[in-house]
Amino acid sequence: MTDSAAVSDATADVGDELARARTALGLSIADIERQLKFAARQIEAMEQGRFEVLPSGTFARGMVRSYARLLKLDAEQLVARMAARVAAPDNTEAVVNRPRPIPITDNQRRVNLIYAALSVAVLGLSGAVVFEWQGAHFNATPPSLAPAAQQPQVPLAPHSVADASEVTPQNLAPLAASDAAAAPSRPASLAQGARRIVIKFERVSWVEVRDRDGKILLSQLNAAGSEQALEGRAPFSLIIGNAQGVRLSYADRQIDLAPHSKGGVARLTLE
Repeated sequence: MTDSAAVSDATADVGDELARARTALGLSIADIERQLKFAARQIEAMEQGRFEVLPSGTFARGMVRSYARLLKLDAEQLVARMAARVAAPDNTEAVVNRPRPIPITDNQRRVNLIYAALSVAVLGLSGAVVFEWQGAHFNATPPSLAPAAQQPQVPLAPHSVADASEVTPQNLAPLAASDAAAAPSRPASLAQGARRIVIKFERVSWVEVRDRDGKILLSQLNAAGSEQALEGRAPFSLIIGNAQGVRLSYADRQIDLAPHSKGGVARLTLE
């Protein structure tokens, strides 16, 4: 097998791995397009291993890295495997056009030295004048020794700590207990007319939730073992990837996702 054929196979494997991971999560090309803001044709090119049709080398590697991270894959390993097909940017023109330092002649050096010497002399003369002025001003106006006006003492609050050195867990505990008793606890309540959605993830899943106005309440990839609690106004539109690993509760009622699932993706509306 030639070197070019081996490179082609390696990049094809990268594309296949991206496509398989997306399918396993129950995501469509459109889902990835919404998440990463890439064009559908760019996502298809990455999954087909056609990295040469993507933007310049740096951008192509960045696109593959972002896609792999979204799918929870080893991004750096995939980028290394496809790097041979993505040409690095040519910096020759930038090197040729780089500004060159302007040579300095002996006459210019002498002029610069003269200016530097004059500057040092001026600074020294200025420092001497300031020093003499400060000395005369000090002798003419001796500092006042009158005591400053005494500030009124502000009594400490009943639970205050008098000195920072006295702050210990023992004297802070009563303060925390009294503050907690003073603040009445309020049970979490829904806003008028709002409904609550609770989503528990037993597996990695991408979810998008929109309220009745089309506002996105949630749109992200969620880790296994995590949970999302949302509030809004019905009806809600939901898209749930890898739906068999997700548990959905709406208005304190469990929702069965199986009747709404196709190819691992559940699409439903909650009234």
